[in-house]
Amino acid sequence: MLYWKKLSQKERQTRIESALEENVNFTLDTSLGYPASKLDSKVYNEEVSFLADAPTLKTYVANPNHIGCHTLGASEKAFKGTQEIEREVLDVLAVDFFKAKPKSYDGYISPGGTEANIQAIWMYRNYFSYKMGANPYDIAILASEDTHYSVPKAANILMLDLLKVPVDFHTREIDTFQLENIILKAKKRGKKYFIVISNVGTTMFGSIDNPNDYIQILEEHNLIYKIHLDGAYGGFIYPFSNEHSELNFENPKISSITIDAHKMLQAPYGTGIFLCRKGLIENVLTKEAEYVEGMDLTLCGSRSGSNAVAVWMILFTYGPFGWSEKVRILQMRTQWLCDELDKLKVAYFRDPFMNIVTIQAQYINEKLVKKFDLVPQKHNGDNSWYKIVIMDHVEVDHLSTFITDLKASLYVEKNITDEV
Repeated sequence: MLYWKKLSQKERQTRIESALEENVNFTLDTSLGYPASKLDSKVYNEEVSFLADAPTLKTYVANPNHIGCHTLGASEKAFKGTQEIEREVLDVLAVDFFKAKPKSYDGYISPGGTEANIQAIWMYRNYFSYKMGANPYDIAILASEDTHYSVPKAANILMLDLLKVPVDFHTREIDTFQLENIILKAKKRGKKYFIVISNVGTTMFGSIDNPNDYIQILEEHNLIYKIHLDGAYGGFIYPFSNEHSELNFENPKISSITIDAHKMLQAPYGTGIFLCRKGLIENVLTKEAEYVEGMDLTLCGSRSGSNAVAVWMILFTYGPFGWSEKVRILQMRTQWLCDELDKLKVAYFRDPFMNIVTIQAQYINEKLVKKFDLVPQKHNGDNSWYKIVIMDHVEVDHLSTFITDLKASLYVEKNITDEV
């Protein structure tokens, strides 16, 4: 690891305090030009004693604005201390997680994975437009039917065609025969440029797409493309559970990645990450943001610096070995559940490197759904699956109770069937 290490509580606190000292202090400094301030002191009292030992909360009250992208060009100097914290987070994620070379990437901490995915598609649409003279009709998004809803949302906003690729019901693997047919039909309709969304842990199944499925067919037909990895769910687990993963920036075909810190990392909600190779993010520059020091290269514009501090605190509390150990524990719990389901001959899907187990709906009754708060694939319509996500709070005791109740429900159902 080049940037990532474990720090003591004192070291973490000292680092954040030094960063805040470099930021504008709205209490002490004469700052007349910013349409911002600390959080309202009538509601958020910055003098309370516990803030001294709570760097993330202290940053939240200080209210730094991380508008812009801090890996490229200048940034608002009023918040340079916590902007450096964000750069340290991005170094860990881009270089130590996803094997980019130092200084070879751009990115920012977004308000979630949905924005990060939209940012990627927006960036590539503009890239094809500015660099290759494409119009929106020439461009299509390719994604599996299991892809997150942020992708059709992006297609709607950016007025691009979304081509959904079927997957195998049992394996959740992309149907490459159907994929080729979809691409050939799109080519006949005039599509020349493709934005590929390849999943690193789908939200419902935790399934992993093979980007080579897309690459092989697109290159065989001499089509131009960019590949974005949606690792919003799997980005904080898959690089550690699968040591031989090639889903990273060492693969020259992969140009950008989304990660969500508010899932596996347990950061506050509204904390995503967008990463891309150098030379791409400039395509979404908003030149009209002239009062902003530096370049506004993000979809959201203003965003809280406290999210960057929250991610930094978690990463440097665990360090690489502590995080790897946590992932292994979650994997062990997931495997325990799968072993028990195998004993009951209950059909499910689970990628061996992920911590989501998705059970076919025929084995799950309404009582189990309500008691264990299981999430269906579809809330409205014909639902085929229910998922269990083994997060940090889900212990084997919880899973054991579920298995006991599941076994009882299957026994009752079998007896009823036998009687009939």
